[in-house]
Amino acid sequence: MPGTLLLDSEGLSRLYLKDRTVTAFVQAAAEEGVRVTTSAMTTLEADYERVHPARIKWVLSRIDVHDVTKEIAGQAALLLRNHRLRGHKYAIDAVLAAIARTAPGPVTVLTSDPEDLTLLCGPAVEIHKV
Repeated sequence: MPGTLLLDSEGLSRLYLKDRTVTAFVQAAAEEGVRVTTSAMTTLEADYERVHPARIKWVLSRIDVHDVTKEIAGQAALLLRNHRLRGHKYAIDAVLAAIARTAPGPVTVLTSDPEDLTLLCGPAVEIHKV
């Protein structure tokens, strides 16, 4: 059962910058047939200031980038309501959590914010701090 590896903005930023830990996770996932993905919102949040546009384009061509559909936005909004969270601080994490909750399992999220994503994703999603 291959599963899914999701990258939050820090995970994606580190992949852009060729961070060894994140690169190893992504490489191992690819070798095992695990789908590597992120959200379109995360691509906006990731740090790309020091990264050449060609590198960003290359990285994004090798992972799945989920569109933020009405359905995903609705699921994210419900997660925020259920946890009494609001505002831009949590919005992108909620979108990522909505994707994680519906992705083929097992699901792992690489994140710099394990507390919020653990809360939003629930116990079925493994959260790994980077």
